[in-house]
Amino acid sequence: MRNIAVIGVGYVGLVTGACFADLGNRVICMDINAEKIEKLKQGMMPFYEPGLEELVERNVRAGRLFFTTSYAEAIRDAEFVFIAVGTPEGVDGEADLRYVRAAAEAIADVMDHPLIIVNKSTVPVGTGDWVADIIRARRGDSVKFSVVSCPEFLREGSAISDFMNPARVVLGSLDREAAEKVAQLHLPLRAPIVITDLRTAEMIKYASNAFLATRISFINEIAAICEAVGADVKEVANGMGYDPRIGRMFLDAGVGYGGSCFPKDVKALAHMALSNGYQPQILQAVMSINAYQRRLVVKKLRDALGSLDGALVGLLGLAFKPNTDDMRDAPSIDIARYIIAEGGRVRAYDPVAMEVARRILPDVEMAPDPYSLAEGCDAIVIVTDWNEFKNLDLERIRDRMRRPVLVDGRNIYDPAFVRSLGFVYRGIGRGFNGEGVQR
Repeated sequence: MRNIAVIGVGYVGLVTGACFADLGNRVICMDINAEKIEKLKQGMMPFYEPGLEELVERNVRAGRLFFTTSYAEAIRDAEFVFIAVGTPEGVDGEADLRYVRAAAEAIADVMDHPLIIVNKSTVPVGTGDWVADIIRARRGDSVKFSVVSCPEFLREGSAISDFMNPARVVLGSLDREAAEKVAQLHLPLRAPIVITDLRTAEMIKYASNAFLATRISFINEIAAICEAVGADVKEVANGMGYDPRIGRMFLDAGVGYGGSCFPKDVKALAHMALSNGYQPQILQAVMSINAYQRRLVVKKLRDALGSLDGALVGLLGLAFKPNTDDMRDAPSIDIARYIIAEGGRVRAYDPVAMEVARRILPDVEMAPDPYSLAEGCDAIVIVTDWNEFKNLDLERIRDRMRRPVLVDGRNIYDPAFVRSLGFVYRGIGRGFNGEGVQR
């Protein structure tokens, strides 16, 4: 059993702390937000993630997982301190490191024994050195410490599985012994462990997310070409995916990526490039294509309806992806606002994200279920590919709509089948049928 402190109980911090506790370690999760800590002590989760509530409850009951607002209490017996605070997008797209700085300063002020400080937050290249400088400036050489970068690769909706079954663990440090000690924490996961220097580890995180975002924007550009020439992007992606050099993952055309990672990390990497005198042409194209996909959905609505002025449009899905209530940079936000800006009204349904969405989209009516949402709608847009949307009674949906227009922003339906039910169907890159009608 190792003693671990985790600073920050946001998405990464809470999942990391709970999973390390489940591996048999003693973990104290610390956050300056007293309300959030108090709710966690009562078993109330600050966000939705499948299986997390049960995981936290089990390890609290077993006496391995604790919560506090005190840096001193968290670090008192710790061998490892994981910094997992937020790094929001700054004014120019750069990562805002104010919370990382505050955490580093607070750790330096209370540490009184050797520590291994682990950067878990997604931070710009060079942040590990910067954190070490902050601590050294406040503490001098009075207490020995090392800084290790251990970037997270957790997908919302499957974060616990991703932590427990990682494709790899990436560690970077100027202190090889410290990196190997952090590696030992991860040995029960039986995953490949990459040990490198601080800056390379930080870059691996950004390069990985940027590459995945690039795949999404690439297939969305292919989808646009498919529509122009009459091909079906789903079949194109399937055909491409059989090539082991390419693979099928992240080749689903649609409304584009969102969430807390891809948008922020691509912008931050582009900002790093520009700050160092390099023009990031691919990254800029990735961001441009992604922004266009949200406008494309509204264009398809306009083409099908003639005008959005006075139209009622239903959005099926609000969260940026299934199995989460995360609304950060969700495509639904821009889509709803574009529709409202053109004089339309928006009604929406999401299985878990509506409470969060109400604060962001106060002008959007929330429906209790998909069938209530369909009542009187001129069009419906599939925005999030929740599994429950794939098995809706589409005839019942059609009968409740004023005009049966369906814009499938995630390509979850078979175009021919949906048309056979009497819908005007618009997908993303689904080509044309024999009569020249967009599929």
